[in-house]
Amino acid sequence: MMTHMLWLYCFVFLLPTESCRMLCQVANKSKEKISARPHGVCDGVCVDNSHCSQPCPPDTQGNMGFLCRQKKWYKITETCRTLNAFNIFETNSYSVQPFGGNTIEKEYARKSETITDMLMQKCPEDLSCVLRNIQQSPRIPGNIAVIVQLLHNISTVLLTGVDEAKMQSYSVMANHILNSKSISNWTFIPERNSSCVLLHSVNSFARKLFISKYPIDISDVFIHTTGTTISRDNAGKNFTFSMRINDMGSEVTGQVLIGRDELQNVPAPSQAVSIAFPTLGAILEASLLENVTVNGLVLSVILPKELKRISLIFEKISKSEERRTQCVGWHSLESRWDQQACQIIQENSQQAVCKCRPSKLFTSFSILMSPHILESPILIHITYIGLGISICSLILCLIIEALVWGQVTKTEISYLRHVCIANIAATLLMADVWFIVASYLSGPVTHHNGCVAATFFVHFFYLSVFFWMLAKALLILYGILIVFHTLPKSVLVAALFSVGYGCPLLIAAVTVAATEPSKGYLRPEACWLNWDMTKALLAFVVPALAIVVVNLITVTLVIVKTQRAAIGSSMFQEVRAIVRISKNIAILTPLLGLTWGFGIATVIDDSILAFHIIFSLLNAFQGFFILVFGTILDPKIREALKSRVTSAKWVSRISEVLWCYSYPNLVLGLQTWGMVDPSISFPAEILKSYILLRININSDLKQWISTLAKDCSQNLSTDFSCHPTKGPS
Repeated sequence: MMTHMLWLYCFVFLLPTESCRMLCQVANKSKEKISARPHGVCDGVCVDNSHCSQPCPPDTQGNMGFLCRQKKWYKITETCRTLNAFNIFETNSYSVQPFGGNTIEKEYARKSETITDMLMQKCPEDLSCVLRNIQQSPRIPGNIAVIVQLLHNISTVLLTGVDEAKMQSYSVMANHILNSKSISNWTFIPERNSSCVLLHSVNSFARKLFISKYPIDISDVFIHTTGTTISRDNAGKNFTFSMRINDMGSEVTGQVLIGRDELQNVPAPSQAVSIAFPTLGAILEASLLENVTVNGLVLSVILPKELKRISLIFEKISKSEERRTQCVGWHSLESRWDQQACQIIQENSQQAVCKCRPSKLFTSFSILMSPHILESPILIHITYIGLGISICSLILCLIIEALVWGQVTKTEISYLRHVCIANIAATLLMADVWFIVASYLSGPVTHHNGCVAATFFVHFFYLSVFFWMLAKALLILYGILIVFHTLPKSVLVAALFSVGYGCPLLIAAVTVAATEPSKGYLRPEACWLNWDMTKALLAFVVPALAIVVVNLITVTLVIVKTQRAAIGSSMFQEVRAIVRISKNIAILTPLLGLTWGFGIATVIDDSILAFHIIFSLLNAFQGFFILVFGTILDPKIREALKSRVTSAKWVSRISEVLWCYSYPNLVLGLQTWGMVDPSISFPAEILKSYILLRININSDLKQWISTLAKDCSQNLSTDFSCHPTKGPS
């Protein structure tokens, strides 16, 4: 009997133990087998754009997704997590027990309770029963997604009664996943909008925060919340934050300023809450794969709806003067940064001051930095020095054209040519002047109506420059291709003015009429055509580049025609032809706007500073090039100028002689020597013109006047009757 009892004991107790040992050994072998397999390596052949999925490392749930690019696997998604509904809580109330543990799990599955439901049951007072395990959990993508979903659910479930204790716990949870060390892991979360959900959840939860008579200040490393009451009796409110972007960097500051005038709109004592995030901008950029760089704190504000405007001061993270800064607000519905919510008031290398309009759509604000260098001190100096020289050159060009107009426009083709040159110079002069005005209006304080007017005139006059260049190119083609058929001069002039001014006016007017009603005509940061919203800039770029192409074809035809005339000629004539071709290119390039073709290089790669410098040099000095190649190097203009200078010199000499020897004595001398009919009386001005005319054909008269002027200047004699010089025969 004793023996049977012993066998029964062994059967009841030892068999399960042995079975357990066997099961554990099998499990350990399986675990070792799984652990031996390398994680993050796909088994299949890597074919471009193919996908594969791998399980997460041991002790984590989820999987990792990979994409093949250039024969190499790259991780693109990851859901590995250690947090779940059974281990996120501090107590063991919801943990699996060793014996009969599946009872709790089945009950949880039957009730379909979420972590939020369980949280509201365990610690609804302060939400603190999950803090320890959340803070101890690794910041891997799956855990981040779990915490984001938990924060979102909490902000949805709690409709009221959010006090400082709940806000403190909420901030601790958010602070864990906002850590700078977790930024790279946000890129692998499959739900790309997780960072947007986090921002919206924090703002929504803070909106329900109740503030008593004492201000609230909850400061964590990566999230800082302050709240207070405001009323119209306050002189103004100022929320100031100073936070580190990472463990190694220095602190970056941000301020929210509510002016006294704005507080007058608050009907009764109200709440104002502001939240600062030092890393959220980088997280939004990483998770949404945005091509923008947030260059300051992200500041959220929860304010009464009566407050329409606030000021924000952002210290720059990257303190560079060469990169353009934009004040922006986060569009909560479209999940993107929007420039329409703010405008920049003042900026230097250290900080930017923004004026923003908070609303239900816009509660978070920051500053963006362009990823490429858009402005350089070199470019600014080249532009303004070139514009100054260009404006002076164009004024001189128009003066010269006015002086020699009658002498260089005697033929129809020369008249039309100088009409084009004069209008190119005039429109470019006006465009440069309006460009300077627009630059002034794009300063710290934006004048919207003035900015619209300046942009319209800059657009119109620069288009006019291009269309007058097109008119000149068409005139050249008309002279090359149409030899035997000519049009009346009045028809050609009307056609030139219609092309030069009619087409630009139509394009500029349609552009402003179509885009300004929706506030899409201007760029937020400058007085120039908008690109991001309405693509209004195409109304300038497309016509300009099309005209450059047509003008390039024209220059090519001129080169071909010039070269064809030199074929079969002697070496000397061929060299002269090459010189003539080079001269034609030098003259036509600025007059036909071919230098603007270098703008294509800046569009293709706008990060290369050399392209911008070449483009700025060629176009800022375009007025100077027009003066040199279109006016000064023209032999007919030089000859006419020389004649004008000579005539002016002789007029001066004759006037000097008239003043020195008196008008009656000079007339008497001319009558004595048979140069003037004594019966005719000449007024002084007519006499000067008469002498000037005779000087060109009578060398003796020229010599006589010169001698009189010389003696007069030396004060030898003022008595003409006793002058020893023999008069002209």
